[in-house]
Amino acid sequence: NIWCAAGKGSFCADEIALQVLRDRLDQVVSHRELILPQLGATGVAALELKKKCGFAGIFGPLRAADIRRFLANNKKADESMRAVTFSLGERLVLVPVEISLAWKLFALATLLIFLLSGIGPGIFSLQAAWHRGLTATGATLLAILAGAVATPLLLPWLPGRQFWLKGMQAGGIFGLAYILSLKETAWSLPGAGLWLWTVAVASYLAMNYTGSTPFTSISGVKKEMR
Repeated sequence: NIWCAAGKGSFCADEIALQVLRDRLDQVVSHRELILPQLGATGVAALELKKKCGFAGIFGPLRAADIRRFLANNKKADESMRAVTFSLGERLVLVPVEISLAWKLFALATLLIFLLSGIGPGIFSLQAAWHRGLTATGATLLAILAGAVATPLLLPWLPGRQFWLKGMQAGGIFGLAYILSLKETAWSLPGAGLWLWTVAVASYLAMNYTGSTPFTSISGVKKEMR
């Protein structure tokens, strides 16, 4: 998204100017103005953009749906066009994307889990691989649900600002519920390992949302990723 791309420097004056010059936009339109997304302001220097390609950058409304109204209003954005929201519905839009990205990692992790779970005194046991692998795969699936689904849905109610912390809390709750349901391994070393695995994976996946929210900052994200 624009917010994330601008923060990382991939949506900037140089990149925009490159596309304008490559497509010869000056030969397509008579005006020399570009409407830029508001959330890209952190990465685009409007003065530099004009120097590089001859087009002046005008920061438009927050949402593309308001562009027509923005143009009709003499290219001026009212308060509603500048207001940033992050409602439940807007957070839900992000979930399918994160699930699709996590699914590939889940498939690879499942394969490795079953292979490692079968290792034992007899070198490799299919029975152990199935039993322990299935249990660990269940923990991995719950970790994905905790980090990629529960964290954005419960975002306003999970304590703290940093996403790794929010994901850790969601993963901790999901992990605890899971190991308690196993009963025989609930209060054992394998149970503790499953819980820690769930917490770690959920915390990692939750950090993917740092570039999709309207309240994170570049410096804060860099600090969190360390």
